[in-house]
Parts: sequence; C-alpha cells; structure tokens
Amino acid sequence: MIDKTKELETESIGSLLWLYALPSVVSQVIASVYNLADRMFIGQGVGALAIAGLAITMPIMNVIHAFGSLIGAGSAARISIVLGKKDYVWAEKILGNSTIFTIIFGAVIFLFGYTFMSPILHAFGATDDTIAYAKEYMYIVLPGMVLTTVTFNLAGLIRATGYPHKAMYILTGGAVLNIILDPIFIFVFDWGIAGAAWATTISMALTAILSVVHFVMPSSFIRFKKHAWMPKGYIFKNITMIGLSPFLMNICAAGVVAILNIQLIRYGGDMAVGAYGIINTYGMFIFMLIFGICQGMQPIAGYNYGAGKLNRLLEIYKLTSIVCILLGLAGSLTGCIFPEYIMRAFTTDPELINMGSSAMVYWVIMFPLIGFTVVNSQFFQSIDKPVIAIITSLSRQMLFQVPLCYILPPVLENMGYDGLTGVWLSATCSDVLGAVLAAVLLYSQRHVFYVKE
Repeated sequence: MIDKTKELETESIGSLLWLYALPSVVSQVIASVYNLADRMFIGQGVGALAIAGLAITMPIMNVIHAFGSLIGAGSAARISIVLGKKDYVWAEKILGNSTIFTIIFGAVIFLFGYTFMSPILHAFGATDDTIAYAKEYMYIVLPGMVLTTVTFNLAGLIRATGYPHKAMYILTGGAVLNIILDPIFIFVFDWGIAGAAWATTISMALTAILSVVHFVMPSSFIRFKKHAWMPKGYIFKNITMIGLSPFLMNICAAGVVAILNIQLIRYGGDMAVGAYGIINTYGMFIFMLIFGICQGMQPIAGYNYGAGKLNRLLEIYKLTSIVCILLGLAGSLTGCIFPEYIMRAFTTDPELINMGSSAMVYWVIMFPLIGFTVVNSQFFQSIDKPVIAIITSLSRQMLFQVPLCYILPPVLENMGYDGLTGVWLSATCSDVLGAVLAAVLLYSQRHVFYVKE
C-alpha cells in the first residue's frame, strides 16, 4: 500500500494546487454544464413555465446536497487531517463510517420527500401553473439523489486520499452521460421534463457505482476494511462538526431560494421565478468553478495543518484566494457584458429575456467578493475551525440577503422604483456585507498561520 498523500507536504504549493484543483474544477464545470443543459433543453423543448417549475425544485435539491455535504465534505476534510498525522487505520474508519451514515441519510430523505412532496413544493413557491412540472421532475430524480449523496461523499474521499484525477473521471463520466441522454429523452423520445429527470437519475447511478468500485479495488491506498464498518459515535461527531458548515450553507441556500421565490412571485410573478432560475444557474456555474478550486485546496490545507506545516498553510491560502477572486471577476464581467446572450441560451420568451437581462447585473456584479468569502469558509472548514466556517458561509445569505429582500422592495417602491428591483438588489448588498464580515473573521483568526512549527 503506497501512501499517495506524502507529496502534499513536499511538492511546491503551486504545483499541488494545479494537480488537485484542476480535476476538481473540471468535475465542477462538467457538473455545471449538465445542470445548464437540463435547463437549456427544458427551456427550448418544454417552455418557460417548465423552467419556472424546475427552479422550484432547486431548494429541495439544495437540501439533499446539504445532507451529502454534511458527511461528504466533513469526512474529506477530516481524513486529510488524519492522513497528515499518518493514522491510516483511523482513515479507514472514516471511510466506512461515512458511507454508512450517507446511506442512512439518503434513505430518510427519499422517504420524507415522497411522503410530503406536494406540501414541500408549495412551501418553496410552486403555483398551480408550475407544480405539475416540479412534481414530475422530482418523483423521478429523488430516488437517484440517494446515490448522489453516496457519490458526493466517496468522490471527496477519493480526492483526499491522493486520487484527484480519478475523482474527476468518475464525476465527468456521469455528467457527460447526462448531457448525451438529455436531448435523446427530451426531443427524440418526447418525454419532456421527465426526460431530463431520467437522464439525471441514470447518470447518478453510474457515478455511485464507479465511486464504490474504487474503494473495493486492492490497489487503492485507503479502501473498505471489515473493521471500519462498525459505526462509531466519535467518528460521526468528528465528521459532522466539520461538515456542519457546508450542510448549513446548503440548507440555508434552500431556505433563501424559497424566500426569494415567494418575493419574486409577489413582485414579478412566475416569469420572475423563471428569470431567477436562469440567473441562478449561471451564478452556480461560476460558483462551481470557485468551489472546485477550493476543493483542490482542502486536501493540501488539511494535510499540512495536520502535519504542522503552517508556512505551507499560509501559502496555499494566499494562492487560492487570488485564483478565486480572479474567477469571480471573470464571471462578473461576462454576466454584466453579455446578459441577453446568456438568457437567450435558455429561452426564446421575450418577456423572460428582458426581465432576466436587466436583473442579471445586480446578481453578478459582486462575484469577486463571493470568491473571497467562499475561500475563507472552505479554508476554515479544512483546518477544523467549524464555528468560523459556519459563520462565514451563512452570513451572506441568512444574515444579510433574507432581511434585505424584504426591506429593499418597499423602500424602492416608496422612492418610485419597481419593487422587483429591490429583490435583485438584495443579492448585491449581501455580497458586499458578507465579504466584509469574512475579512473581519479572517483577521480574528490570523494566529492560525503564525504558530511556530
């Protein structure tokens, strides 16, 4: 058994970030592309209301991803720290226990979702015109989401145990299959929104199978062992304490989307929800690029933190911050310069195009600050600082955007402007305030980088 992670404390930081971040970025880009493809094919092949119905499902998907990240992100960060301490038996226990917990969470989500589908969709903003599309999509996708939580966990562990390229190949394979099946099921078989759902579910099954196979193979550095399948309370606690940050971030994102959908319907109707669905899809594409870089950073930061290599810890933080801020800037410029072209890629409806084009600038203008905030959240998660990570990740949306999306619309209406603009503007203001708080929290934790090795 060859330790695939020793290079994390010896190779140059720039080379390591490239080695680990590139596969993560490629995986995130491909995943984002098939999310884009779902919406583009649905928008072009089914219609504007189908886009709005799909947007309603986004909070539910965020909740499911939240449970996946609770175990997946937490176990990946914890196993990196443990490997930095050269404790391979503990690493095997993290692998086995995290897989058990992921399957349990996935089964609970599946049963709960099927039992309460209609009230959940109505709570997240579904109307009589959009709920049929949302239900048709979710009834097919929901079983496959159990497999997604397994993939999320195991792909992160594959990357953290020294196989970043294999994690990329697995995730990319599922995404490419989704992109191929989408037009076949939607246009050739004429299955409508159900076709997109089946394409997604089948691709989820493929990635889950390939992820499990990796940890069964004798050639894998860390793999499934009999001793690791016994559930341990302390391992669950260790994993979830770190995973709480991305978990709460996704849960809150679901709540924020639901709140925004309600406010958008109030001030702009179903078309505003559809416009938000497209804008948010573009925003998630940029976010996934940034998140991919941070995923590449996490094994390096966690390993060197566990090994006590704090100079290297500071170096990886600085380099990741620069890259992510620049990615945010590129996303901001593209969205501000070409909003109409982005909207037209998803829909031919003139009302939807006009509404989304004017709103997109508000949504993307502060993307560089989102890059800075995300880096800080993911970094503190990597080095076992869950409280700081949680505050950083939740502040932008929960502390700032939710109140602002209620405060700004009536304020603007009293000033003679459209209340819908206030909903869009809440994103701009919350991005600025969230970055300021992230900077303050980073300064309060500056001692992390300068403890003597």
